[in-house]
Amino acid sequence: MLWGPGSDCSASPAPMEYVSTRGGVGAVDFEGALFSGYAPDGGLFMPQHIPSLDRDTLRRWSHLSYRELVKELCSLFITADLVPRNTLDDLIDRAFSRFRHKDVILLCRLKDGLNVLELWHGVTYAFKDLALSCTGQFLQYFLEKKQKHVIILVGTSGDTGSSAIESVRGQKNMDIFVLLPKGFCTQTQELQMTTVIEDNVHVFAARGNSDEIDEPIKELFADVDFARKYNLMSLNSVNWSRIMVQIAHYFYAYFQCTPSLDTTPLPVVEIVVPTGGGGNITAGCIAQKMGLPIQLVAVVNSNDIIHRAVQHGDFSLSESVKATLASAMDIQEPYNMERILWLLSGSDSRLMKTLMERFSEVKSLKLPEDLHRKLSATLCSCSASDEDIVRAMQRCWEENCYLLCPHSAVAAHYHYSQPDGTPRCCLAPASPAKFQEAVLRAGLVPQLPPEITALTAMETRSTLLEKGQDWAQVLREQIKAAAQQWEAQGSQQAPLGQ
Repeated sequence: MLWGPGSDCSASPAPMEYVSTRGGVGAVDFEGALFSGYAPDGGLFMPQHIPSLDRDTLRRWSHLSYRELVKELCSLFITADLVPRNTLDDLIDRAFSRFRHKDVILLCRLKDGLNVLELWHGVTYAFKDLALSCTGQFLQYFLEKKQKHVIILVGTSGDTGSSAIESVRGQKNMDIFVLLPKGFCTQTQELQMTTVIEDNVHVFAARGNSDEIDEPIKELFADVDFARKYNLMSLNSVNWSRIMVQIAHYFYAYFQCTPSLDTTPLPVVEIVVPTGGGGNITAGCIAQKMGLPIQLVAVVNSNDIIHRAVQHGDFSLSESVKATLASAMDIQEPYNMERILWLLSGSDSRLMKTLMERFSEVKSLKLPEDLHRKLSATLCSCSASDEDIVRAMQRCWEENCYLLCPHSAVAAHYHYSQPDGTPRCCLAPASPAKFQEAVLRAGLVPQLPPEITALTAMETRSTLLEKGQDWAQVLREQIKAAAQQWEAQGSQQAPLGQ
């Protein structure tokens, strides 16, 4: 195993620290990155160096289970002085204890070379359970050690909210505030959030789209004094911990789909990634940077800013977010692209600061030619219409009697458009049970587990945020109230992650 460019495997690993993509703050350790949302300078935390894996390590890892891969990868990014290795292993085992499949994730080999990696066997039937269940355990570990309290602030386009809620529900030292875009989530997604009646869970249904609900969250994190006073943190894929855990399923996909580990060079496997905010594809880029021989394909719906950036260097907003069958990908501002561009620029934080501040001002950016060239060499891309999604769902059912969710169908659409022969794995981020309307639209019959069916009869609780309200101010008041309640229970607030 190598540590950084040009180093040799006999060298001691450098301490793992995290820096902002915009370079305006000092390095922090994993705990500091975990308890942060955006960095104080508006950037996103990334490892100061990316471990590089040699062929022997890849061959050894190829025999590991998914659970063991997560442990190995997390141990590279979390130093043992922060979390001892045996403790880290226990936390990860505990995180995956509620998953329905014994292997946590499952590869389904279907006709016409379609390999579907089911990432959705967690509590909420979405891939975000993988990273958030681990992240919840990491948070609890540090909070119990220090007896502190945090406010978790999450914006969700569908699946993040429920996964985040499940990862921390009932915890006395965490309050979670979730903003969902009213009418833009499926009924199942919304009910998975609003039916959790816990004192530490606060759900807000906002009359706006996914990008609009991100604005008050950004505003609160940008208020450094407020964020520090109330220990604000995020569990969106802004949080490095989520990216870190997601790196593992790229290694698992590669080892499951590669024809051989005995050839030189190692065979390339194409991994097709349904992409919204860009967190999952960022994890893939890091896996690639670590030496995993994969070709990444970012597949999007009609909200195609990443596709346009890859194809033409055009990183600019469309006039509006388009509502599609793949609703969790209805995102115009994929904030994790900043991490990808930082990686490809050679960690050029000055360039990132310039580019991202300009994008924030005018919502339009033409990528520098060199950066665009590197992006298009790292990623392929494809966009799919609702009609493409429906056709892919129908074909997969007709050939395999296998239901795809609309997001997984975006990946299958790409697969069906390609010639045979390339080893390929399509990531399936959610169960079709969460997207009954899309299944019906394809003329297919939803298959609903009892946990999903039971949601419609359960009590719900949420706060409606109307257009014209100052959403940030509403959140401020509610956050203050939650913190006061914690203090009334005899605990004290103090900054975390230091």
